[in-house]
Amino acid sequence: MTAFLRAGPAVRRWDVESAFDWERADAGRLTEGQRSAVEFVTLIEDHLPGYFGVYERAFPLHSGVDLDTFVHNRELYHFTVRWAQEEDSHARALFRYQVAAGMAEPEQLRRGLAAEGRKHFELPHDHAVSLFAYALVQEKATQLYYQQLRAVVGDPVLAGLLTRLARDEARHFAFMADVVERFLRRHGDAVVEPIREVIANFRMPLADTIRGYWRWALRIADTARYDHTDAYSHLIRVVNRAVDARSDQVDELVRFIDACRTTSA
Repeated sequence: MTAFLRAGPAVRRWDVESAFDWERADAGRLTEGQRSAVEFVTLIEDHLPGYFGVYERAFPLHSGVDLDTFVHNRELYHFTVRWAQEEDSHARALFRYQVAAGMAEPEQLRRGLAAEGRKHFELPHDHAVSLFAYALVQEKATQLYYQQLRAVVGDPVLAGLLTRLARDEARHFAFMADVVERFLRRHGDAVVEPIREVIANFRMPLADTIRGYWRWALRIADTARYDHTDAYSHLIRVVNRAVDARSDQVDELVRFIDACRTTSA
């Protein structure tokens, strides 16, 4: 937790209102596919209350929690609220870009996001390491996509925004990777199966709630290469780094993760 906070000191944080010259934002410099990608990632980032709710349910802070668990969950909460603040900034910045660049009217966009945001979000995992392994892959995949989209967009304002988003997601990934590594070091084979289940059933956020998600995802992949399995190699590195004495179960996990990567990755 301390390492995460140290990696994002106040001097490195950015403010949605002042970090960009919004008056220069121009969606006319984007292709149709790039505009579609901006709309897509705005929906994903804006669903923050759903994501935050998962952590509140998984790591509760109330009188029914024993003291040791409360201490653990309270430490995690320090990260969760900072993470939520940064992700909320992502959603607000993408909203602001769409409006400033002429892609959408504020009220129409606000209502469109609300229509998706009010849908319930849940992850099919009941083990703590599963939640962190899922977030590890999701954060790294998002970081990689922002970097790749930044490389092709024609609007410098959007390119600058994507740079900021990618940096934040890289820090979030690093925290999740550290937690998964600690689980593996402490529990070893006992957490192999929960991690395997994450990869076996992985879907990016809102894949089951956004209408036409897969067609849209394929479209944005044509705009800037997107494949969440690109993040799997980073999970393999975490496993390899965490486990000194390799067991058959760990070796099988690594082989399974590697086999799930898209061939072109």
